[in-house]
Amino acid sequence: MDFDETKAVEFINRALVEKGRSPYPDDEILNIIDMIWDFYEENGLLDIDADDDDDAPTLDEILEYVTRMLKKDKGAKVDADDLSVIINAELDYEESLDIF
Repeated sequence: MDFDETKAVEFINRALVEKGRSPYPDDEILNIIDMIWDFYEENGLLDIDADDDDDAPTLDEILEYVTRMLKKDKGAKVDADDLSVIINAELDYEESLDIF
């Protein structure tokens, strides 16, 4: 299956609600998804010849990157306490697609 941004946003917001947190507007979630994929690109994780498990990023590495990028994005309105839930949910969505 292909990555579907609409389904990814729904998946992530559902995970937030399940954790007792409020969902975010699509644009806020899409911004974070873009940051995660930027992280992949900057770290060569989207290269065709990238090994599957050898260079798999940790949640902490992605969280650090996204946190740093959000500090630069003055328009972002995402609670820092929600970031790990959002990132974990995005990674779970990717895993459900088996795209990596």
